Amino acid sequence: MSSSRIHLSRRQMLKIGVLGGGFSLGKFLQLQADGGKQDSERSAILVFLGGGPSHQDTFDLKPGAPDEYRGEFSPIATATPGIEICEHLPLLAQRSKKYSLIRGISHNLAAHSLGTSYLMTGNRPTPVVKYPLYGSVVSKEFPAANDLPSFVSIDRPVEGPGYLGPEYGPLSTGEKPRYGQPFRVRGITLGDGLTIGKYRSRQELLSDIDTAFDGYERLDDSVRGLDRFSKQAYQIISSPRARSAFDLTLESDQQIDRFGRHDFGQSLLLTSRLIEAGVRFVTVLLEGWDTHQDNFNTLGRELLPRLDQSLAALFDRLDQQGRLDSTSVLVTGEFGRTPKVNDRAGRDHWAQAMVALMAGGDVHGGQVIGATNDKAEGPVDEGFSPDDLAASFLQNIGIDPKTEYASNVGRPITVIRDGAPIDELFG
Repeated sequence: MSSSRIHLSRRQMLKIGVLGGGFSLGKFLQLQADGGKQDSERSAILVFLGGGPSHQDTFDLKPGAPDEYRGEFSPIATATPGIEICEHLPLLAQRSKKYSLIRGISHNLAAHSLGTSYLMTGNRPTPVVKYPLYGSVVSKEFPAANDLPSFVSIDRPVEGPGYLGPEYGPLSTGEKPRYGQPFRVRGITLGDGLTIGKYRSRQELLSDIDTAFDGYERLDDSVRGLDRFSKQAYQIISSPRARSAFDLTLESDQQIDRFGRHDFGQSLLLTSRLIEAGVRFVTVLLEGWDTHQDNFNTLGRELLPRLDQSLAALFDRLDQQGRLDSTSVLVTGEFGRTPKVNDRAGRDHWAQAMVALMAGGDVHGGQVIGATNDKAEGPVDEGFSPDDLAASFLQNIGIDPKTEYASNVGRPITVIRDGAPIDELFG
């Protein structure tokens, strides 16, 4: 950041909103807009546990509940006195001071598609407005350098950029990285004998054609988005920095083993490389949590050990490189699971209670915020909404959740319409 620009810590930024004189966080961010809102310190990661993880078998165990509610797992102590999590998360238990748990998050959309849309945008789905992903908002506010994508979705984009338009959509890798196999990123890797020189020639020809039809692409948002992606694809392909960021063969065996030689481990290793290179936002999926049957075997043997190993490794790497203070991390699914175990040793959809994990930025680690009742059925007191969680996530990144954008419905829309940041996360 140049010396001519205003620079305050994120903690100072969050305090601006309570100062007098009408100088709000939103106005401060407007000042930061000079020069294209380039702020190399800001980035974020969404780890989405697709399918709906069981809150009472992960981070909100109820060992005193009746057998048919308690389940098969036992709690273990963490590095923070008084906080316990599942026995299959020993590495995360040792690192409890690096994150906060938010228990008692509650909503009523127990369908996968609706719940996913809600938790990935922070707004209840509506047929009138298509809300943007968190990463699309970050991409608009804090674009990356020209030779890097601002927003990457590893594997596939679950949701889209909504009313912000396709130019703020994610670059989808098209697949997950797999250990021992070359990783080809859709739209970045050159194939079929196409060299950068040949690609440049094609781009020059397209540029000549574009000049002849200058202005027509402005008539349609989708065309405008495609034009942007075409140009950025060339910039990314031509950039050694971008190509290096996606190249996991540059990592040592020690780092590969640290994250895990499985899809999720390699995805989080790739995530760390992208953040280090300057990508602003990365979404990673760990799916399979829709455990209507055989819940405890699926979690205990597969999902929880992978989550534990890889997420702990991500926290360690971010921390060791001094990036955890500037990288906001949110781990969530679309809802929780039923308090009572069904007759197939599974748990069904349950949106009335769920848990999320947040780390990095100004989040105070080593704490639990909120609570559910003794059977994990619902929050104690009012609990929190996905809107509150989203507002907290964006504020931690440095974006005022009450920012308004123009939209295609003829009126400005607030980024997070309802809800407010959870103050205890930052206090």
